[in-house]
Amino acid sequence: MTIELGIIQRAPKVLLHDHLDGGLRPGTVIELASEIGYRELPTTDPDELSGWFTLGADRKSLELYLEGFRHTVAVMQTRDAVERVAAECAEDLAADGIVYAEVRMAPELLTDDGLSLDEAVTAMTDGFCRGSEGRPITIGLIVTAMRQAAKSVEIAELAVRHRDAGVVGFDIAGPEAGYPPTRHLDAFNLIAHENFHFTIHAGEGFGLPSIWEALQWCGAERLGHGVRIVDDITVRPDGRVALGRLASYVRDTRVPLEMCPTSNVHTGAAASIEEHPIDLLRRLRFRVTVNTDNRLMSGITLSSEFATLARAFGIGLDDMEWLTLNAMKSAFWPFDGRLRIINEQIKPAYASLRAAQAAAELATA
Repeated sequence: MTIELGIIQRAPKVLLHDHLDGGLRPGTVIELASEIGYRELPTTDPDELSGWFTLGADRKSLELYLEGFRHTVAVMQTRDAVERVAAECAEDLAADGIVYAEVRMAPELLTDDGLSLDEAVTAMTDGFCRGSEGRPITIGLIVTAMRQAAKSVEIAELAVRHRDAGVVGFDIAGPEAGYPPTRHLDAFNLIAHENFHFTIHAGEGFGLPSIWEALQWCGAERLGHGVRIVDDITVRPDGRVALGRLASYVRDTRVPLEMCPTSNVHTGAAASIEEHPIDLLRRLRFRVTVNTDNRLMSGITLSSEFATLARAFGIGLDDMEWLTLNAMKSAFWPFDGRLRIINEQIKPAYASLRAAQAAAELATA
């Protein structure tokens, strides 16, 4: 039985792939722009601006999708602005029923007006602390380096420096084509030598070679998106499925896939939600997780993303719990903390929701 939006919103959820600069409130973008005299926004009406971002993102190109970030990054150049955006992010995620989140951001994009890299990171982690205070959410920062730049080692050192103050891992993001992850081997080696965590955007704007390099050359623990792993899977006319060696490796070793269905449709990584490989990969029992990527740009929440999957593929509450547990097991949070969230927040809530759903079905039988 598929799940209703109200149940999805109440169910505890886990988010591993969400970009801070892709999830601002439209009203906050407008207010911050006004404070600094930024005049390049297409409109100062919050609803119109929200629609403009989503329309601009849905152009079937990762490079075009990234253009909207010019405006959000422009208003995130002071400590107060960065902390405010981070605090509101934590508040919005908690309001959507998310009990654990890893939010990522490239600090090198926040230094145009004099913020240091360390100040940018501290502003984000302070904002997360403020926004999550008194709310049932645990939130960590993934420090991201831009793959088209040459600062990845410096950013990796930054991530390690703040690992005991709210940073949970490292990532590279940006255009995949022409910027393979092996360009940043020194950064990944540094993270690995420090016994720290990292994920890599791979298999979104580029195919299997990007995934192979991320795993076998760089040692990624998780794949950001990883949607193109489906290129190594053959579904025969009789319904039988054959996995290539890379796909088999990814499934056998339980490599988590940080999948973002709506965003993947917007960037052209998938033709439509109905054709997105997330359902095939879920049925084949890959370590699939469901994520938002950029809530403002794609006009979504994690709850709406699950509702979209429920409509497209008929997933039910048990499927949603499985996907949520996949994400929590794959988180960069320490093991004891992951176990506590699973046993104290996720499993009891799903048990209660299942009981309520069964009672409602019985009452209407």
